Amino acid sequence: MKKKTQLGLAITGVVLMASIGAPAVSAAEIGPAKVVGLSASTVDTSGGYRFVVKYRAGTSELRDAATLNRGLGAAAARAGLDRAVAKTSRAAARPAVEAALLRRMGAPGWSVIKTSRALNAQEAADFVRELKANPAVERADIDRMYQRMVDVAPSMTPTDPNYAQYQWNFFNPTAGVRAPQAWDLSQGEGVVVAVIDTGITQGNPDLQNNVIPGYDMISDKRVSRRDTDGRAPGGWDIGDWVEANYCTGWATGGSHAADVSSWHGSHVSGTIAQETNNGRGLAGLAYKAKVMPIRVLGSCGGFGSDIADGIVWAAGGEVPGLPLNTNPAEVINMSLGSVSPSTCPTEYQEAIDLANSKGAIVVVAAGNDNANAASYTMSSCNNVISVGATGITGARAYYSNYGARVDLSAPGGGGSVDGNPNGYIWQVMNGGEKGPEPSNWILGGMGGTSMASPHVAAAVAMVQSVVDTPLTLNQMRDLLKKTATPFPVAIPASTPIGAGILNINAALVKATEPPCDPNVEQCGPEATPLVNKVAVTGLAGSAGSETVYSFQAEAGKVLTFMTYGGAGDVSVYVRYDAVASSTAFDAKSTRAGNSETVRVNKPQAGTYYVTLVGAGSFSGVSLVARQ
Repeated sequence: MKKKTQLGLAITGVVLMASIGAPAVSAAEIGPAKVVGLSASTVDTSGGYRFVVKYRAGTSELRDAATLNRGLGAAAARAGLDRAVAKTSRAAARPAVEAALLRRMGAPGWSVIKTSRALNAQEAADFVRELKANPAVERADIDRMYQRMVDVAPSMTPTDPNYAQYQWNFFNPTAGVRAPQAWDLSQGEGVVVAVIDTGITQGNPDLQNNVIPGYDMISDKRVSRRDTDGRAPGGWDIGDWVEANYCTGWATGGSHAADVSSWHGSHVSGTIAQETNNGRGLAGLAYKAKVMPIRVLGSCGGFGSDIADGIVWAAGGEVPGLPLNTNPAEVINMSLGSVSPSTCPTEYQEAIDLANSKGAIVVVAAGNDNANAASYTMSSCNNVISVGATGITGARAYYSNYGARVDLSAPGGGGSVDGNPNGYIWQVMNGGEKGPEPSNWILGGMGGTSMASPHVAAAVAMVQSVVDTPLTLNQMRDLLKKTATPFPVAIPASTPIGAGILNINAALVKATEPPCDPNVEQCGPEATPLVNKVAVTGLAGSAGSETVYSFQAEAGKVLTFMTYGGAGDVSVYVRYDAVASSTAFDAKSTRAGNSETVRVNKPQAGTYYVTLVGAGSFSGVSLVARQ
């Protein structure tokens, strides 16, 4: 159950953007601060009453709903669902099942199928098996429900209400994202960031001017809390509270404790684009960007088919029955996922690929299960930027998922676990326990990879705002990884969380630096600098890939380059004052696997270049220089 702890203090000294001279905010304008912890719902998605089916191109099922429905009836009959089952001493009576087309999806070929009642796990498996037996069907699965990330609850409360105490994640020299320096270069102007989440609460006094309407994609009234089934324009968060056992028997198959509304999407959106330097509340990173709410999560979570359609619509793709999005997003943030191991559903992957094809970059939270991110949706999907979480010391947050799928990390908070009672991520949000309360605005503190992901989404917006040509997904991922701040504490090789901590300023500097002109300056090779005794972690590449690093060496002191950890096979080539390669090097290490060492006993003063070459594909590798 989500806990809200009244701090018993007034926000009378929260300074907005102290470095640029913003005034303070009074308690009357925002209200008291609360720490908000989100607990896990007990979700069982083994059964279902909605299914997603992909029909092959050119089939009559794609052209004609009646043909499709006849096929569904035949599948239900073959699965034995067309007849009622009488009540026994061990099981309740089960009426016969009818199945019909609910709607077409935005991803080509996909349809949502609804059965007349929820199916148990065996019935659902039998129905999916018979659906797949139809030659017209390419794929079929349960339309599973997904939840907002299970964020961590704080155990202590802050006592100092000023800006410096609340937003360490922006400016802390050890663990922050270097926001004050970055703001001199970009504020994200002109970029739309879609937030696929619980929506955004209307009227937020510190966010409303940076919000443009999106869409409420939730198609089931029990999830949406609207009066009728169907979707609605706007994307406004009207609450995701649940009464005890509200979800039992229809969506999840499991029980669910009572819980109040999370206002999760508003918190995420605040980190991206909270209004800044306006005399109230807190700051946002890309505070001249626009956030667009795509509401896909409500009471009990959200159906995967609605989420997939939300991705497509946000990027400007066509979704049957909806108007085109006239403000397509360049960035999509997804702080949601599976609460148990679940690889990327095909309908998600196809929606992401469609969004990529339209120029949108999808940023996802790695997950809060202290497990391998490759086993959880959304990090198990391809063509996304996956974000792990760090705390106020710069260490991996204890809950953060890890592994080769994580590209880089950003502040997610850890509170008193890090020795700082205010080590959460704070934004302005509504204080209503069910629906939004127009005059109840609070400072809400949360922790999780949900909070880390929007830092990176904001950074993507800030970069795209100032580059001459928008970067592609791969270009953006490479930029953010190469400019990340090395972790200030050692990250165990068994739990890598990417290349380092997001450094927005370094990314902007690198993205906007003019190309080298050899006619007016000496152009050196492009290489990522190594810091003495600080490992670069989470390195990955394909067979034949080459990545170049540089190190400024002193004369005479033994110099060692080492790689270790991860999986696959990498080779190391080293050369003084020129880029090394597999055919041009001063020294090399090409043992099988990733444990490579190159030692220079009498180095010269100057630059040594280290090239990592994929002897095969590799991931999760660390590289360190020591002198």
